[in-house]
Amino acid sequence: MSRLTTHVLDTAHGRPGQGITIDLFEIVDNRRNKLLSKITNADGRCDGPLLEGNAFRAGVYELDFHIGAYFSGLGLQLPKPSFLDVVTLRFGVADATQHYHVPLVASPWSYSTYRGS
Repeated sequence: MSRLTTHVLDTAHGRPGQGITIDLFEIVDNRRNKLLSKITNADGRCDGPLLEGNAFRAGVYELDFHIGAYFSGLGLQLPKPSFLDVVTLRFGVADATQHYHVPLVASPWSYSTYRGS
C-alpha cells in the first residue's frame, strides 16, 4: 500500500517520543506547502499514515519534528536556546506506489534517520 509514515524514538531515555508535533510539507518550486500537522502517540507514532493513496505523490517533502519543545517539556536542563529545536528532514519520493517510512531517532544533542519499512 502506498503511504508515508513516521515515528520518533527518544534515545536519551530509551523510549518512544510521545507528544511531539510533526509538520509535513511538500516542496514545490522551492516553496514549502504545509500539508498537515500531527502529534505522536504513546508509541511515538502518528495514529495513521501522514499521506496515503492518491494524496501520496512522487516529489520532495519535508518533515519538521519539534523535538526542542518535547525535551524541554520533560524537565531536562537544556541551554537556551536549545542545541536542537526543530529538526527538518528533506527527502524525495521517487515511487509513490511504495511505503516510505521516515523515522527520527533523537536526543537533545543528536539525531539520525533512515528509510524504514
